[in-house]
Amino acid sequence: MNTLYLLRHAKAGWALPGMRDFDRPLEESGIRDAEALGRAMQEQDYIPSMTICSTALRARQTLEAVAGQTDTGRVVFTERLYHDDAAGYLAVIRENGGKGSLLVVGHNPMMEDLAEAHAPSGDADALATLRAGFPTCGLAVIDFPVSLAVASLGAGSLRAFLAPGDM
Repeated sequence: MNTLYLLRHAKAGWALPGMRDFDRPLEESGIRDAEALGRAMQEQDYIPSMTICSTALRARQTLEAVAGQTDTGRVVFTERLYHDDAAGYLAVIRENGGKGSLLVVGHNPMMEDLAEAHAPSGDADALATLRAGFPTCGLAVIDFPVSLAVASLGAGSLRAFLAPGDM
């Protein structure tokens, strides 16, 4: 089984005057949520073999907080995850998704779009949580019967959805 972990960055503050959206940092609550998520990932053995992360500050800080609690495998940063749409995210996943598991740390609405398009079935509670919205620091755990390099829409199954309120 090959697993795709989709992680929306944790809660970030609003951009201050003159600050680029790209440079928005996490709030203290976002750091705490990301650390809690890292612990939950470790406890549930949600350990990726590779991580691809947006270069936006809030995504990098989310990964740093998660990685302080669990192994995130080899890490690659790409600005594409800041600029691309869901189709671009899928291209990045296919380019980097061999056998094993892949964690993608990025932004909404792409995370929600990808999760809903790739995992129309799975755990009923996880699906209900996902359909209620993809919160900051939410993690979708999607299993595929094939390599992520050839993952197609609708072929995944949502195993779990972790949200900050659940940890």
